[in-house]
Amino acid sequence: MRVIAGQYRSRPLRSLRGVDIRPTSDRLRETLFDVLTAGNPGALAGSIWLDLFAGTGAVGIEALSRGAHAAYFVESSPHAAAVIAENLRSLQIGEGFEIHERDVNRALRLLDSQAVACDFCFFDPPYRMKDAYAETLGFLSQSRLLRPQSMVIAEHDKHFDPGEQHGALERFRLLKQGDAGLSFYRLSG
Repeated sequence: MRVIAGQYRSRPLRSLRGVDIRPTSDRLRETLFDVLTAGNPGALAGSIWLDLFAGTGAVGIEALSRGAHAAYFVESSPHAAAVIAENLRSLQIGEGFEIHERDVNRALRLLDSQAVACDFCFFDPPYRMKDAYAETLGFLSQSRLLRPQSMVIAEHDKHFDPGEQHGALERFRLLKQGDAGLSFYRLSG
């Protein structure tokens, strides 16, 4: 696993083994960021990211590498949170991030109460946690964490559909690659 592009391009990232740790593959991450920057290579400059169920932190680190201003990593596993911190240290990233070692629901409530607003929210729960998709999308749709132009991206098993709409969040794109799918959501209206 490595950083795909940007300031930390080709630098390796450490991972963990286990049933619940399934880092977003380099190929899928590259596809994700190609979609986000299509026609506008500077689209991520200065952006704020939420990386939920962050695992190794690969997606948030990729965003930082490509010019994001800040990334909030949310990961409940102490071992995975330690890997995120180690990956950030190995790249000598000393600012522009927060690691929240807690359950996603509690972290979202905390970030919402702190008036954090993101441009991009990526989340990738363990595939067996199907309820986490509706819970996370539902909370985000009612929170202050999203701006009118914010984008929410859910990674999921290609055979699982997280749904077209959750509250004010509406899916506008579904992309499948290999065994995974990416659902892209925006606030409707």
